[in-house]
Formats: sequence, C-alpha cells, structure tokens
Amino acid sequence: MTEFNFSEELLTAADKAEDKTEAVFARIDEICRRNSEKVLKAFIDNGVADMHLKGTTGYGYGDDGRDKADQVFAQALGAEDALVRHGFVNGTHAISTALFGVLRPGDLLLAVTGRPYDTLEEVIFGEKGGSLKEFGVNYKQIDLLPDGRPDIKAIMEQSRGAKAVYIQRSRGYSLRPSLTVSVIMEIAEAVKAVGSKAIIMVDNCYGEFVECVEPTSVGADLIIGSLIKNPGGGICSTGGYIAGKRELVELCSYRLTTVGTGKEVGCSLGQNREIFMGIYNAPLAVSNALKTSVFAAAFFEELGFTALPDYRAYRTDIICSIKLGSPERLIAFCEGIQAASPVDSMAAPEPWDMPGYNCQVIMAAGCFTMGSSIELSADAPLREPYAVWLQGGTSYFAARVGVMNAAQRIIDKGLMKK
Repeated sequence: MTEFNFSEELLTAADKAEDKTEAVFARIDEICRRNSEKVLKAFIDNGVADMHLKGTTGYGYGDDGRDKADQVFAQALGAEDALVRHGFVNGTHAISTALFGVLRPGDLLLAVTGRPYDTLEEVIFGEKGGSLKEFGVNYKQIDLLPDGRPDIKAIMEQSRGAKAVYIQRSRGYSLRPSLTVSVIMEIAEAVKAVGSKAIIMVDNCYGEFVECVEPTSVGADLIIGSLIKNPGGGICSTGGYIAGKRELVELCSYRLTTVGTGKEVGCSLGQNREIFMGIYNAPLAVSNALKTSVFAAAFFEELGFTALPDYRAYRTDIICSIKLGSPERLIAFCEGIQAASPVDSMAAPEPWDMPGYNCQVIMAAGCFTMGSSIELSADAPLREPYAVWLQGGTSYFAARVGVMNAAQRIIDKGLMKK
C-alpha cells in the first residue's frame, strides 16, 4: 500500500529498482557506520560539553563552542584545523574566501578539472567588483580527458609555476564523473612529484562523508564546503567551512574577518548547537541521500532513461543526473519533486534568470532550509541535453516518494518515453 496514487507501472518499476540496489545499499550502510564512528570519536576526543552548545554575541572573544566546533570538524575531516562559521552565506562564499585568502597578485591559479562551477565565474574572471582577475591573479585551466579523468601529464607539466591547484570534486552542471578521493590523491601526488609547492584546494561540496576518508587525508591542503549540504546533516540553517593545513586556514580566516584577528572573533549567535547536531547527523543524512540517488538511477533506468552515474557505480558525491531529453520533461520532473515535498508542496517551480548563471535555471526544493541540497531537491539549467541534477534526501523513504512523483508528473503530462 501507498498513500500516493502512483500508476502500477511505476510501482512495479520501483520494486524492481530496489531489488537491484540491495547490495549497493549494504555498501552505503557500511560507509555510514564507519563515518558515524569517526564523527562520534571527534566529539569525545575534543570533550564537547553542554556549555559548548550555547552562543555568544558581540565580538565573540573566547567563544569556546565555536572553537570546539572547529576542532571537531578538523578531526572528522582529517585536517589540522578548520574554520566553521554560520557567516558563510553559501559554498561559493567559502570557496571565494579561501581563494582570496591564499592567492596574491601575480600568483597563478591552475584549475585542473576544467572550468569551475557557474557561480565562481564572477569570482575568478569578473570584470568588475573585485574579482581575482582584477587583483592580478592569473588563471589557467586544464580540461579533463574525454573519459572524465584528470590529465595527469598536463598537470605535472603546468603545476610547477602555480600557487594553487584547484580541484572541483563534484560535477556542477556537467555529466562528467565526480572525482573519487583516490583520484584526488593521484592529482596531489602528481603535483608533488614535480617539486611543485602549489596549494592543493578541493571544492568538497556534495562529497563529505560519501567515502570513508576526505581529500585532506590524501594530500589536499584545503577543502571547502557548505553546511546546508552534506556536513550540516539537514540541520544547519546556514554556513560553510574551510578545513586543512593550520597556516592556510588562518590565512583564510583573515579574509573572513580581518588580518590579525582571524578566528579569534565572530560571535556564534546561538548557531553552535545546529553546527554540532548537523555534523553528528551528517553521516546518516548522507547515507539516505546516497540511497535516494542510487534508487533514482535504477528507477529511471527501468523507465528507459539514462542516469549518471549508473546505480551500480561507486559514488563519491550524492548527485544523480538524469537525461530527460526535453525542456517539458525537465520542468515536469521538477514539478513532481516540489509537489512531493514537505514544505511548499503547493508551489510550481518555473525557470528563471538566477544570479551567477548564464542561462535560465529551474529549481525544486521544498525544504526546511531554503536552498538546502542535502534535503531532496532537483535543479537544472534549461539547455541541452536537458538533464536534471537530483540530490539530497535526509529521509530515504520520503525521498523515494518524491522521485516516483517526478516520474508520475511526466506520465500525467503525456511526456513519458514510448
């Protein structure tokens, strides 16, 4: 039985999809167990107490809860130090802070996974507003190979003169594979093999706790992400983090606050409890999101669509891309996700000119935190190949309904493949 009026075709496809994913789900559960133990150990080793859940106001001097959260994140992420703040407005803000923190005029930023995500374009290449380009930071780019792997030979040739090597772990609005931690280690080893002192920076958004280790454990000097994605566990209402080498995290803190005060200032305004609860719950939230991604891939493959990655694939982020083939199907899919959301289910998502993107974008996200993509959401640019990027799902069984409802909406509009 189900509370929702799904067609027999969809109910059958869902059962078949879950039968096929049983072994993959077991692997996800094992990763969740190991990461949950790692996070719990970080809480215990750093002596988190009730007093650390409270907040401060004003300058935030002596905010032991804020500092304790930095220590917990650093240990859980395999880093020397971390800067975890509700003042980061999104992942792009955290990445921008890190870039401006470690780069100086005349330095070279070498992107080795192709062009960075859309919202970073103004940060790096913008002609006004104080971009890296305006401050005299040079930029080079190495595209990925046709199979989606990094061009190790080119990286070795070009990284000698770079101040920072930038890696985007997840895919953005592309259909390439996300990068595994082992591939990130391969890049780091290639950079160091030629004697380069470049800072290896990883945009870690959507990747935290998907594997049992983070990039900081295999050679990355800095990793950066958002708290309304994986590490916030669906609990944090805002924020981001930067983690890695202690001296680099300090430089980044000078960009967030002021040179000389860095991490010593910044009141927590009652956000510490959310941050602690968020990372504590993150491994479980991520495992539910992964199961949602795997189910969606298997389910839509049953319906004749192509999903990337395939449901059997080893995953290193929580995203599933589904090639829908037309703008009408894309819009219908997002309508179905929105209609099966706990918040704003009555709303109808429409494409719009979203700041930071070069074409119209449609987003479906009936979440408790606006824009949270560890909660079930779907978004896409309205351009070929009209693929949708599905992510999140802190409750697998509720998210499963959302995925099925997206397909039902396509059927109801007469748009299903024949």
